[in-house]
Amino acid sequence: MEQTYQYAWIIPFLPLPVPMLIGTGLLLFPIATKDLRRVWAFMSILLLSIVMIFSTNLSIQLINSSSIYQYVWSWTLDNDFSLEFGYFIDPLTSIMLMLITTVGIMVLIYSDNYMAYDQGYLRFFAYMSFFSISMLGLVTSSNLIQIYIFWELVGMCSYLLIGFWFTRPLAANACQKAFVTNRVGDFGLLLGILGFYWITGSFEFRDLFEIFNNLIYNNEVNSSFVTLCAALLFAGAVAKSAQFPLHVWLPDAMEGPTPISALIHAATMVAAGIFLVARLLPLFIVIPYIMNFISLIGIITVFLGATLAIAQKDIKRGLAYSTMSQLGYMMLALGMGSYRSALFHLITHAYSKALLFLGSGSVIHSMETIVGYSPDKSQNMVIMGGLRKHVPITKISFLFGTLSLCGIPPLACFWSKDEILNDSSLYSPIFAIIAWSTAGLTAFYMFRIYLLTFEGHFNSYFQNYCGNKKNLFYSISLWGKRSSKSIKNHFRLLRMNNNQNFSFFSKETYRNDENVRKKTKELPIAIVHIDNKKRYSYPYESENTMVFPLLVLVLFIVFVGFLGIPFNQEQRNLDILTKWLSPSINLLHQKTNDSIDFYEFLKDAILSVSIAYFGIFLASLLYKPIYSSFKNFDLINEFIKIGINRSRWEKIINVLYDWSYNRAYIDTFYIMFFNGSIRGLTQLTHFLDKRVIDGITNGVGIISFFVAEGIKYVGGGRVSSYLFFYFSCVSILLLIFFLAHFPPFLPFLRFLSVS
Repeated sequence: MEQTYQYAWIIPFLPLPVPMLIGTGLLLFPIATKDLRRVWAFMSILLLSIVMIFSTNLSIQLINSSSIYQYVWSWTLDNDFSLEFGYFIDPLTSIMLMLITTVGIMVLIYSDNYMAYDQGYLRFFAYMSFFSISMLGLVTSSNLIQIYIFWELVGMCSYLLIGFWFTRPLAANACQKAFVTNRVGDFGLLLGILGFYWITGSFEFRDLFEIFNNLIYNNEVNSSFVTLCAALLFAGAVAKSAQFPLHVWLPDAMEGPTPISALIHAATMVAAGIFLVARLLPLFIVIPYIMNFISLIGIITVFLGATLAIAQKDIKRGLAYSTMSQLGYMMLALGMGSYRSALFHLITHAYSKALLFLGSGSVIHSMETIVGYSPDKSQNMVIMGGLRKHVPITKISFLFGTLSLCGIPPLACFWSKDEILNDSSLYSPIFAIIAWSTAGLTAFYMFRIYLLTFEGHFNSYFQNYCGNKKNLFYSISLWGKRSSKSIKNHFRLLRMNNNQNFSFFSKETYRNDENVRKKTKELPIAIVHIDNKKRYSYPYESENTMVFPLLVLVLFIVFVGFLGIPFNQEQRNLDILTKWLSPSINLLHQKTNDSIDFYEFLKDAILSVSIAYFGIFLASLLYKPIYSSFKNFDLINEFIKIGINRSRWEKIINVLYDWSYNRAYIDTFYIMFFNGSIRGLTQLTHFLDKRVIDGITNGVGIISFFVAEGIKYVGGGRVSSYLFFYFSCVSILLLIFFLAHFPPFLPFLRFLSVS
């Protein structure tokens, strides 16, 4: 075991040759490098697979030994300052390594086909590999300085990947927005790191925790300053994990390729904020105000993310706000001190959300055959519907991910979310009400996404449209085989040609005159020309390399939840997650919940599952009814029967949808407050600089010019004129002096002086 730990330093560096060789090859041998692009993709997957095997071995050893390993070496050595670099292997590190590598491999396999027709294929894989390297280095860091270095590298990679299609203004502005928003949190993180170094004199985690706890126990540190430094550290996590109020970058980050969205939202960038709070929880847990603040931000984010997801029409934006809400659950759990449930939900949510994003990418991939590359159309759920018969594997896998995120047993998120809900009931009644109601909202908006995308009447529409035409281009295959690849070539090459306008904080707001569900319509059918013949194109299932990761992730969300099933004391050895996390739980001086029984847990879960089913039922009524008995059911008419005014009800619904669709007007507020105040400050500064500072300088120059110009005419070069002027001035001065000392003139002169 010791030998395995000694080689853990290689984990962040093993995938490094791929981006280095790709970059060098594109500079020196661009044609040969592009010809071998599939080789570089295979190398990226292979090296990350080796890291996954090594990480799995480390995790197994941690479960069996319940130990923590750290190795450091000196980078700088001085009498007053010492900086060490190294790696730190504990349960939290091993969990993050497993998430990053498994999800990363699935995304890379998926990306090989998704990006196959993109001109930036090699650049994409270079960025992806470096993104994984940065995240692996972040989670294995042994001190705060090392974390900050990799933290910034993760931010840089996210900037490059979100703005991958940088020729599109939409993507270019989205990556700038993410970069600027995260700089706010990163600046706070840097100040917090320096503050805790000033308090403890160390950056290393073990020394930092021990020294700080001793200072708190002996009351040798200023509590206000400590709280401020802890809040600054937490600011970094707020920005990176898209917590309120620094969440505004997350939905716009969807402008990057869909595999990037899956990786960012599942196991890398947004998970980094949760990782940071979990890593620093021994610091935060002894500061009650910070723990309360973390839980407050978490519960606000939980509810806000769920409500903003309700009215989104873009499938990826809806999933992005879902990620925001689920990250709020994790932050809430950490704020309550529920370390185990937070990390458990991090695991289950990562696989569920990776499946959902890759499934949405498969839908977008199919839609591009119909409408070409156009995010307004290929990602718009309003014009989707009826895809269940054309993309059956995607539909089934997306349904599994939806059910998991809704908390339906026995899928993954059911076990972790219910733990957080039960812990919130013990922590605060108000937080519990919000958390449980948001569970219902989660089921509602997730099934809304599913129903708008896969259910409906698309099949009947194209039958009526096409009639009995014999020349239909119609290929539905479970494994994505198509009659011709020219369709895909045509539409995928349009990816770089989409020019759209975009404002940094979404200045424009849109009002929905009607409910979004009333605007649902059948999917149009594209007319394409193959061999000079008019044919009709239909959605098709994705290729093998895109479907395979979906099936693997389905297996993950079916079985990974069983790692954390709560058992009683006699069956405690079956609780793998608690055994895995025991070193970190002991470090936090927490007791495991030995009193929880499996049947007691299931009894408590009846309420949460009932709430989830109610959300699913409500979504089925409001959107695409699944059962024919609901087809003529109008919820608004039913409300009229019980005495609710229809116009008033529709007005309330429209106001709520406007609020949700326009992101709660938070971006508009930022435009008015931050941009307006900054513009006002710059205008005031410009006025002071141009009118006051430049005015004084220019005024001195003008006065000097006129004085010199006047003196120029006085000097004529004649000595007699100079003498006359001199004696005239002397005579006037003598006259004034004489009059001032002559008594009859004194009152008059005093009067003049007073005036």
